Amino acid sequence: MIEKVRLLLTRLHQVEAELGLSHVLADQKRYKLLSQEHSQLSELRNLWDRFTLKKKQLEENQLLLAEETDPEMLSLLREDIARLEESVTILNKQIENLLVPPDPNDSRNIILEIRAGTGGDEAALFVADCARMYHNYADSKKWKLEVISSAPSDLGGYKEYIVSLSGLNVYRLMQYEAGTHRVQRVPETETQGRVHTSAVTVAVLLEPNEGEEIKIEEKDLRIDTYRASGAGGQHVNRTDSAVRITHIPTGTVVACQEERSQHKNKDKAMRLLAARIGEELKNKAHSEMSATRLSQVGSGDRSERIRTYNFPQNRVTDHRINLTLYKLDHVMEGDLDDLTIPLVNFFHQEKMQA
Repeated sequence: MIEKVRLLLTRLHQVEAELGLSHVLADQKRYKLLSQEHSQLSELRNLWDRFTLKKKQLEENQLLLAEETDPEMLSLLREDIARLEESVTILNKQIENLLVPPDPNDSRNIILEIRAGTGGDEAALFVADCARMYHNYADSKKWKLEVISSAPSDLGGYKEYIVSLSGLNVYRLMQYEAGTHRVQRVPETETQGRVHTSAVTVAVLLEPNEGEEIKIEEKDLRIDTYRASGAGGQHVNRTDSAVRITHIPTGTVVACQEERSQHKNKDKAMRLLAARIGEELKNKAHSEMSATRLSQVGSGDRSERIRTYNFPQNRVTDHRINLTLYKLDHVMEGDLDDLTIPLVNFFHQEKMQA
């Protein structure tokens, strides 16, 4: 790892020099790519500096512990060592994530769709729990989150919850969340204390960027407006502000009722439509390519059961990498790095082998 970090920090100096060149400043595409690389390498430098400092402090404290005889000082040193060991472990994981080479799509905006699957009301409640989990994760990463569409259920959950996310490394860390998430817990409505199993599906769609505009003809759209409503059919406003758009050639249907303005709802619905059609085109191109092992690994198909959340055991298991953590309470609060970073590392290795 040390050699890799040294090479990348050398690259940081090269990138800084290139960013100051006039011909690079004139080439906006090149400048943007270098700026993203500079941001990632600068983060690596900051993490590496903190990692080496904490590791040095840890080693010094361990030497002091071997020589110390005062009980009070021994207690303080042990507490400090435990704190430093935790910091070193966290920083090491963050560095491992940054050692995976950057991809042009790493910081692309995404649309995240969470839908209730098997399990009825309990699945809808878990959609709400997952939405809160991803909200908290986005906050911790300083990503911008915008609700595109939601369909509340009667018991306080959601039949579906769709958001857009933007920020540094948002696609890099979120792309492997796509698939079926299974939950095992005792529902609030369960009187016998039995554990029920239900599921939600997650889709991660790249929003089209400037260079790959998805052409959608107005003549191919059927746009319907209707009155927005909340759970149980309660009307939340008195105007037909909600928008449903059907793309006739593909049969793709999107709807949005989050905003009071029909115009804003239409804009959000069009963004969602473009992302879904873009995903369909990508999947079509992918299926037409020759089959390789890579095409079967981490395809993100919604039918794949990728993760199980077991509440009675406070356990979360990611089945793709056989990773089990007994910290589900932390995960549901948005502490997802111990899942997302190992997934990034694992699938990078799979790509290299393929």
